[in-house]
Amino acid sequence: MSIVLITALFAFALALLLGLALGFFREFFAVAEDPLVGQIRALLPGANCGACGFPGCDGYAAAIAKREAPANRCTVGGADVAAHIATLTGVDVVAPTPQVVVLACRGSREHAPLKGVYTGVPTCRAAKLSTGGTKLCAWACLGFGDCVNVCQFGALSLGDNGLPRIDPAHCTGCKACVTECPQSLLQAIPIGRAAPLTHCSNRNPLKAMVLKTCKIACIKCELCVRACPQHCITMDRGIPVIDTANCVACGLCVAKCPTKTLF
Repeated sequence: MSIVLITALFAFALALLLGLALGFFREFFAVAEDPLVGQIRALLPGANCGACGFPGCDGYAAAIAKREAPANRCTVGGADVAAHIATLTGVDVVAPTPQVVVLACRGSREHAPLKGVYTGVPTCRAAKLSTGGTKLCAWACLGFGDCVNVCQFGALSLGDNGLPRIDPAHCTGCKACVTECPQSLLQAIPIGRAAPLTHCSNRNPLKAMVLKTCKIACIKCELCVRACPQHCITMDRGIPVIDTANCVACGLCVAKCPTKTLF
C-alpha cells in the first residue's frame, strides 16, 4: 500500500474521530436555550441598531426573557412590537415614545466658510481627528455624510448644501447617526415636540467672531432668554437650552431670535 493511501486513510480516520468527539462534547455541554428568547427574537425587527442599549436584537430578547429589560426599548419596532412582546410575556408595558432625529446646525457651504482645502480621508471623523474640522466654525457639520452611511432605514441623505437631510417618515429614532456624528450635532427628540429647538451649536465665546465663522449662527444676544415668560430658557456654553417641561410653545423666543436659529 502506498504511503499516499496510508496518509489519506489516517487523515480520514482522524477527522472522523475528531468529528465524533466534537459532536459528543457539543451535546454533553450544551446549554438549553429558553424558548421564550427565540419567540421574542422573532418579534423584533432585526435591525441590530443598539438603540435598546443591548448588543443587537439577540441580546435584547434574552434580557426581556430574563425580566432584565422592559419590552418598550425597541424604537425601530415601536408600539406594535412592544404590544406583541407584552402579550407574549404577560407583562404590561408603556409604548415607546416615537422619536425623530434633528440636526442642530445650519452651517451649510453658503453660510459656514471653509478654512482651507481638505485633502484627507473623506469622512467626518477623519477630518475631525486630523484638522479639528474643515470649516471656520469649529462646531459646524463637516458634511461628509458619516451619519448617512450608518442609517439602515434610508432616512438620511446629503443635501446639495452639504448638510444631511432627515426624512421623518423613515427615521426610527434608532440613534445610530447620533452616535456616529463626531460633532454631536444630531439629537433625537419626541415626534410632535412643541418646544422650539436651537439649530446651532456654535459655542465661540467671542461674540464678535461668531458671524465671521457662520452667517446664521446664534450670536449669544440672549433676547430669547429675556423674552420667555416662563423663564425656561438658559444659556449653556453660549447655546440657548429650553426646558421642555415648562415651555408652553408661545413662540416669543422664536420671534425675538435675530438669526432665526430657534424654531
